[in-house]
Amino acid sequence: MQALLPLEAPRLLLRHAHDSDLAPFAALNAEREAAAFAQPARPPLAHTLPGSRDARRMAGKGGNHTMKIAAISDIHGNLGALDAVLADIARRGVDVIVNLGDIVSGHLQPRATAARLMALDLPTIRGNHERQLLGDPARMGVSDAYARAQLLPQQLAWIDGLPASLCLRQDVLLVHGTPTSDLVYFLDSVTPQGSRAATPDEVATRAGDAEAALILCGHTHMPRSMPLPDGRLIVNPGSVGLQAYDDDHGYPHVMENGTPHARYAIAAQGADGAWTAQFYAVDYDWEQAARLALANGRPDWVTPLRTGRVGAA
Repeated sequence: MQALLPLEAPRLLLRHAHDSDLAPFAALNAEREAAAFAQPARPPLAHTLPGSRDARRMAGKGGNHTMKIAAISDIHGNLGALDAVLADIARRGVDVIVNLGDIVSGHLQPRATAARLMALDLPTIRGNHERQLLGDPARMGVSDAYARAQLLPQQLAWIDGLPASLCLRQDVLLVHGTPTSDLVYFLDSVTPQGSRAATPDEVATRAGDAEAALILCGHTHMPRSMPLPDGRLIVNPGSVGLQAYDDDHGYPHVMENGTPHARYAIAAQGADGAWTAQFYAVDYDWEQAARLALANGRPDWVTPLRTGRVGAA
């Protein structure tokens, strides 16, 4: 029997988003938050930003070109973190950016975040929060209810049209939780003792018979990857917008990254066809995000945004 491979520890690179990197995006924040969203002009750099429609037409061309996919997930309306991540990605020469869901729910900037992403036209799937905010208002959580109240009709229609999963290529699958659920954790497990990294057997069971060499997932906010014995690689890029939370799904547990940096990952395919993943943590103005959450009625988000922990640091 082939030995099972251990969970691969993320190789985390810290990056600082300089003002010059964010210049094309920063002016959009206040403008889109204050103004009604009609038919927004494509923002600066969208014609060359990987993942935009024109960039996707060019992706994969060039003979022995190595495929590089930037994966973002769990933005939760944190536009400042999103802009910092996009600026960092723009320097790295990726072919496409994909969005793995949980996009707007939260007491930050849901309308401006939706406007930003709709204009970029990235390959995007919905997460459990997109499904929930389109559901019964009587059963809606406070994060979803806040976003639902802020979003405009065309933004809700965009969310309603997002698929639950997407085959980016024949060998690349995008899911939010697992291939069969947007609520089940893929690379983490919850027990009565709390959350922990999933075992290889647990991950293989959740992957099932999904026929993809690379499976990109989100939902847990924890940057992790695991190579399976059959050659498949499962990658969770972590969260762009919220680095800690508590939950009682399954059993009460907390998920904490320990720092407030915005997370994303790049998956790269070598000439031999094998995929690898690199993880990034990006500096942004999390203090501003924390103040915005507090002003919008979510004091429980302040510490997670400032520290990457649920409780006091």
